[in-house]
Amino acid sequence: SKWFGDAEDGVNVLLNSPTESLESAPHKVFRGGHGLVSTAPDYLRFCRMLLNKGELDGKKLLSRKTVELITANHISPGLMPLELEGEELFGYGFGLGFRVLTDVGQGQTMGSKGEFGWAGASSTYFWIDPVEEFIGIQMAQFQPGGHYPIADDFRVTAYQSIVD
Repeated sequence: SKWFGDAEDGVNVLLNSPTESLESAPHKVFRGGHGLVSTAPDYLRFCRMLLNKGELDGKKLLSRKTVELITANHISPGLMPLELEGEELFGYGFGLGFRVLTDVGQGQTMGSKGEFGWAGASSTYFWIDPVEEFIGIQMAQFQPGGHYPIADDFRVTAYQSIVD
């Protein structure tokens, strides 16, 4: 099910039920978000596997070199900054499925060079910071996704909580 929530007006409306969901319909064109549904605990397991260089629960699911390849920036400097929906992503490149922080200063965010992650529908967001051995996952379920600053607030608060 998908819900539309508006914190300012207190609106909470069912957009579609599981039987009407676009994720349950057959697709002619497959995109990253079509039909990709998970639970928060399984999402965390996926992130732990990436943070642990391909290993989860003592089992090697991806080689260390594969994880290094998919989480490395593949965008040449001449094509940066990346642009997404009209917004320039300064300090970020892109790997094979993840945005990758290449310059903390240009990114104007707390984090570490090499941190990677991505955002999804309904204000979902995750990042993995191999330097800090840190995972952040947000499953807010707000539409429209980019309307609320909660991802930035969550990220800053999470990084500020690190005590050396």
